[in-house]
Amino acid sequence: MRVLHVMAAKGNGGAELYATDVMCSLHEAGLEQSVVMHPAAPRVPAMRAAGMDVQTAPLRLPFRPAARHALRRLIGRIRPDLIHCWLRRAAEIVPAGTGVPVIGWFGNYKDLRAFAHCDWFVGCTADMAASMVARGAPADRVAYIPTFPSVKPQPPVSRLALDTPPDAPVLLVLSRLHPAKGLETLLEALPALPRCHVWLAGEGELRAALSAQAARLGVVERVHFLGWRSDRGALLAAADLCVLPSRYEPFGTVILDAWSARVPLVACAADGPRAHIRNGQNGMLVPIDDAPALAAAIRAVIDDPALAARIAAGGTCDYEAGFTPQAVTNQWLAFYDRVIKTKNG
Repeated sequence: MRVLHVMAAKGNGGAELYATDVMCSLHEAGLEQSVVMHPAAPRVPAMRAAGMDVQTAPLRLPFRPAARHALRRLIGRIRPDLIHCWLRRAAEIVPAGTGVPVIGWFGNYKDLRAFAHCDWFVGCTADMAASMVARGAPADRVAYIPTFPSVKPQPPVSRLALDTPPDAPVLLVLSRLHPAKGLETLLEALPALPRCHVWLAGEGELRAALSAQAARLGVVERVHFLGWRSDRGALLAAADLCVLPSRYEPFGTVILDAWSARVPLVACAADGPRAHIRNGQNGMLVPIDDAPALAAAIRAVIDDPALAARIAAGGTCDYEAGFTPQAVTNQWLAFYDRVIKTKNG
């Protein structure tokens, strides 16, 4: 079996990270594969260093028809058994009529038009998969395969190095600084949490606005902008809570990051958290854009070590039951086998 992956995005967000995590995990499992990625994608050098076949030439071309033509030529040369499109941009440049089954992977609830020539569809939540069927995808060609975290256990990062008192409760956010992520809600909650410090690990368009908001609220010394980090394991090991205040979150791999690291999780009830978090059992769930409720949930966990331990243990139990890298990689391999057998049958 040879799989051709196409990931056209060049960012460093959750979907891009997960897609490349899957490719690397499949590589370790021995799957023969080639990968088409943007030359500016941050993980290209590491993937090549690991011995993976990463092609960037088709996505160096500025016009979509030219990229599609280059991709058609690549498909004819390597002759894959199936093509896996990660997100909309990839689906838009994969040519139709190659005779190779095409999988479209969704990381959100956007419409199916960009995936019109895909033969199979995969959603990262059960609800997302159901929504594909409701919008016209054939039910027998739709699958749900969850994401998995790639956090590696690391010694805790030094709080002193991040200007954080050793006894301050640390609220860790692993997120792009984007309006969908609800970071303003967390900052609004911070005055009601006078001992807490927030670590924002990520970059994005709201950096200046969030800095200004922290200054207005008088909490600027307790909000730490860490930028993009590659040491999420070390950050989680040093944090007291992981907070996911998103307004829009189809899944939220951060949930699994926290669960796998045994860190208590507090989240707002966007689609992904609402589907996976059982309040008080494997996390705390509060309404979207409700700063007082978010502050109350964070305070409850900080003030009650038994509650913190219970939700951390519940999350870890759920993670080990179905979201480990090995479990999810096995699901992908089984799905690929099903796609190929259906074509050949």
